[in-house]
Amino acid sequence: MIDVRVAILGCGYVGLELARQLHPDHAVVGVRRSDEGLAAVDATGAEAVRADLTDPGDLRSVRDVDAVVFAASSGGRGADAARRIYVEGLRTVVEAFAGRDDPPERLVYTSSTGVYGDHGGDWVDERTPIEPTTEKTRVLAEAERVAREEAPDRGIRGSVVRFAGLYGPDRYRLQRYLEGPVTEGYLNMVHRDDAAGIVRVALDGPAADEEVLLAVDDEPVDRWAFADWLADECGVERPPKRTVDERLANDDLPERARRRLRTSKRCSNDRVRELGYAFQYPTYREGYREAIDAYREGRDNGR
Repeated sequence: MIDVRVAILGCGYVGLELARQLHPDHAVVGVRRSDEGLAAVDATGAEAVRADLTDPGDLRSVRDVDAVVFAASSGGRGADAARRIYVEGLRTVVEAFAGRDDPPERLVYTSSTGVYGDHGGDWVDERTPIEPTTEKTRVLAEAERVAREEAPDRGIRGSVVRFAGLYGPDRYRLQRYLEGPVTEGYLNMVHRDDAAGIVRVALDGPAADEEVLLAVDDEPVDRWAFADWLADECGVERPPKRTVDERLANDDLPERARRRLRTSKRCSNDRVRELGYAFQYPTYREGYREAIDAYREGRDNGR
């Protein structure tokens, strides 16, 4: 990528790592709303700008750029909050930047592999039709349409990077798998640094021509096998297990959780590999090493 100007809107967990990877070779703007978020952007060396992505007036404070990365989060809230950020916010961003005298050429929207729905454990890739099964994943699918159809209609080439389950510093969730119980099913994962790296290559080079890319590592893994591997590496007893049917027998389980439990798929990264991306953490074995070492050190020191 040759000295481009990039705005990362919603410069959070992945966005901050993307800013670190792009700076100082490129002019990077990181957009957040909170003082804490702006300080985190500052720490990457990027320019920190305070703005609400749903407010066209606020977006005027973001300078002209060549590419926009929409990486905002709805904060784990419900479908209405997700729609406000992902669909309405993205549409506001497209309209605001397309109306400038010097509009961006590119938009990359970060989505989720959750839009695929259930495939009975079969493999999916960029060519697989999406079948969202929850309110929130239907919102994500609608936002993808905004990026891929409405943005080009306004003169901005739009593409989508679908993240598998993100993990990395501050998001290892080690205790969850060590203590259990662990419900059966496949885990599709990608380390934060590789998620950012795939967005980076989606901005330029051969990957820039792709409408959709999957950000997922080399090896989807059975949750039970993953939990047992973690326990063995950490030197603790393997956790208790339960089947999907056993988990669904819980009458208090929300319907959205039931739908998630009924979805199973394995996500392929063949296309990203074909485009030349080299993973820093090809599988969970490399990606979880830092967390395992920290756990064992803490246990050895009596913490």
